[in-house]
Amino acid sequence: MASCEDRLVSAVNPVGKAIWFIETRFADAVSLDDIAGNVGISRYQMSRAFSLATGWSLVRYLRGRRLTEAARSLAGGAPDILAVALNAGYGSHEAFTRAFRDLFGLTPEQVRARGDLDALALVEPLKMDENFVDGLEPTRFEDSKALLVAGLGARYDWESSKAIPAQWQRFVPYYDNLAGQVGQMTYGVCCNSDGAGSFDYICGVEVTDFSQLPEEFSRVRIPAQRYAVFTHHDHISTIRRTVNTIWNKWLSESGHEVADSPDFERYDERFDPQTGNGAVEIWIPIKA
Repeated sequence: MASCEDRLVSAVNPVGKAIWFIETRFADAVSLDDIAGNVGISRYQMSRAFSLATGWSLVRYLRGRRLTEAARSLAGGAPDILAVALNAGYGSHEAFTRAFRDLFGLTPEQVRARGDLDALALVEPLKMDENFVDGLEPTRFEDSKALLVAGLGARYDWESSKAIPAQWQRFVPYYDNLAGQVGQMTYGVCCNSDGAGSFDYICGVEVTDFSQLPEEFSRVRIPAQRYAVFTHHDHISTIRRTVNTIWNKWLSESGHEVADSPDFERYDERFDPQTGNGAVEIWIPIKA
């Protein structure tokens, strides 16, 4: 069960609530929808908030917790591997063995025969570290027109997203050389998130249409939308802390709900891409 401290965290933080829910029910057949419903936010917001705060996708963490407890049962001599598999949410011995070996590098039978957990990469309960930006509030609320953004795109999970700066480097030769480019601002667009925590990231510019773009370019239509706009003033390397504060503190305390639309970073003349210093705007779509 959760400690008093954990309960205090879960009272204000959606990820704290999610962790508490997982720790009290991971032996049951809970899903991302169940967790998001218990916390009271959309599955997209739940997935995004969890990954920003922990560096794990929620689905991967839930799977890791189930398999870790299964490994403990097996190391303790559990006689029926199928029963352990069913308790961990797997419908067959084969599916359980495949997931178990992928995580630990050993089969369930090997762990039971060894009788210990030495050298296994166990997934222990996460403890939230609320390292938030103090007093963060929107710079403004803005109703934006529809945008067409095109650029280089890639799909990430929350562990692989460290490669995004290199993606921006690959985009630099295209900047200011595109037919139909509108203005000088660049955009980092997050879209097409799934329940496993994967998402598309497009670094690009606004364009008038998609007809004359390089074949390798990704394209995203961002509908007209109301946004809460935040400004990140520190070095770009610390932007994740600002975004984490938005998703895990400001949204839960403000009463605003995230709209089903891409969110994005917007870089204007205040940002220096050579040093990583300067203001960056973070646009979060909210329901009107």
